[in-house]
Amino acid sequence: MNEKEKKHISKFLSLVLRHQPETISIHLDENGWTDVETLIHQAALHGVRFTKEELDEVVTTNDKQRFAFDDTHTRIRASQGHSVHVDLALTPAIPPDVLYHGTGRQLLPLIREQGLLKMERQHVHLSIAQETALQVGRRKGDAVILTILAGRMHAAGTTFFLSENNVWLTDHVPPQYIEFN
Repeated sequence: MNEKEKKHISKFLSLVLRHQPETISIHLDENGWTDVETLIHQAALHGVRFTKEELDEVVTTNDKQRFAFDDTHTRIRASQGHSVHVDLALTPAIPPDVLYHGTGRQLLPLIREQGLLKMERQHVHLSIAQETALQVGRRKGDAVILTILAGRMHAAGTTFFLSENNVWLTDHVPPQYIEFN
């Protein structure tokens, strides 16, 4: 499978496993899991065809590890980033002192006022790496990397989670915990 095909399937999986499972008439359980065979069948009915082996390749080679199989390899889910409500059963974790968030420069006035909001997602996504934050920010235009004082937030009582693919998650980042570089 070439990179273009992998990217197409990955984008499709993001749509149906994070945002709109109803698009292909699949159901995500309370923890975001769906049956692999059902996913493959329903995807094919909607014009997106891939085998179990190709799905495995997309999941295992995805640079951001956006998707995961369960221990039996019969169910799949998105690791984070859902706009539909699911409980990923994440355990609170102690974050590093500093995390990063990439965004578009045009959003800075709103962020200075309100902080980082989860918007239509379940959490605000933060990265331990500036390069990852930069890649995310580029999706929104002229990229800016914000430094998040996660250690101070945690000390003040904010809960953080670490997803399976090492994305730090929290509900809100107030402006006083953001350094605007």
